[in-house]
Amino acid sequence: LGACGQKEEPKPVAAPAAPAAPAPKPEITVKLGHVAPMTGPQAHLGKDNENGAVLAVEELNAKKLEIGGAIVKFELINEDDQADPKQGTTVAQKLVDAKVNGVIGHLNSGTTIPASKLYSDAGIPQISGSATNPTYTQQGFKTAFRVMANDVQQGKALGEFAAKQGAKSVAIVDDRTAYGQGLADEFKKSAEAAGLKVVATEYTNDKATDFKAILTKIKSKKADLVFFGGMDAQGGPMAKQMKDLGIKAKFLGGDGVCTPEFMKLGGEATEGQYCSLPGMPLEKLAKGPEFKEKFVKKFGAEIQLYSPYVYDAVMVMVDSMKRANSVDPTKYLAEVGKSSYDGVTAKISFDEFGDLKGGAISMYQYKGGKLEYVETLGGSPMETAKAEVKEAIAEVKDAAKAVAGAATDAAKSAAGSATEAGKEAVKAGADAVKGAAEATKAAVEKK
Repeated sequence: LGACGQKEEPKPVAAPAAPAAPAPKPEITVKLGHVAPMTGPQAHLGKDNENGAVLAVEELNAKKLEIGGAIVKFELINEDDQADPKQGTTVAQKLVDAKVNGVIGHLNSGTTIPASKLYSDAGIPQISGSATNPTYTQQGFKTAFRVMANDVQQGKALGEFAAKQGAKSVAIVDDRTAYGQGLADEFKKSAEAAGLKVVATEYTNDKATDFKAILTKIKSKKADLVFFGGMDAQGGPMAKQMKDLGIKAKFLGGDGVCTPEFMKLGGEATEGQYCSLPGMPLEKLAKGPEFKEKFVKKFGAEIQLYSPYVYDAVMVMVDSMKRANSVDPTKYLAEVGKSSYDGVTAKISFDEFGDLKGGAISMYQYKGGKLEYVETLGGSPMETAKAEVKEAIAEVKDAAKAVAGAATDAAKSAAGSATEAGKEAVKAGADAVKGAAEATKAAVEKK
């Protein structure tokens, strides 16, 4: 009763609970297989390919990409197929058993083609940065893609180039691999269509180093040009032995001999010889110089051959995963075929077979221990125009620098002569800018 009439003290209100911290996103590991010869005569090319893939994977992991609601970590699983078809299928099965999410490779057509069936049967997307034999993408496998021109495109360009060099007769040597034989066959078709006479056809293998017997036969035919379908480990010694035997014919090869190793093995005999590479020169591409700088800085080595293409192959595969919002091969495979990716080597999109659309072929000549660009044949006119415009813009920039430099020099001169010197400098600079701008306009109109 004593409590009656007394006010009841209000109960303290509890502070609102702090919102729960968002649960960390799950992390998943995505396994990408990469296959190339890491031992044997082509190990230097295999390492170059691997480096391209490593650079791409490291850049992707640094971005901490989110796909399908999870943070993705890419793991590169490298395998050595020794450039041997049997070993190629062995390591392909190993990757299938490891349940990789995709495969980058193989390097050689001879290993890529038999391995592609295993990947197709397992539904695993495969993008090669270097296998050029047409058969690879003509087997009807929906999982097979390549990011460089094939040998039909390259062989055609090589045959036309041989004719443009004034050759009337040609001897052909190939290493009997899927790549070497395929390229040689396409070159022969193109050369004969251009009016060249094939006076000799000889064969070797991808392990040989002594070619004097077949070269002696070729010497007796007095060919104007010797075409070799094969790789640098054979091409370099072959060019050297041609010189030793006094063969005056020019040497011409495809991408397999367009390497620093070819020059190293062939020595002085490589001077003035020709080769081809799919795509435009790196220095003429928007992202090319940056890629080269990153590559050299990381690996302390020059690009041998295919590493930019392998880098692009990785990026195209991952871009397809992002667009599908899934790393499941059955879900992102359809997106690979729909790709329109602005890569280092090209604007990458595929035709219905999985071949690169509009593959260009660039010709090079060995001069003074370096590869010098000669011309680009085929490919997308727009890509060629873009490269020419880029070159013209560089000329404009150089001209602008010249104007600024000349004006500065003029300012430092006596007041009386500065005006005249400045006028002359500006006029000269304006003429240079006008010339470069006209080159830009011509490059676009030409295409």
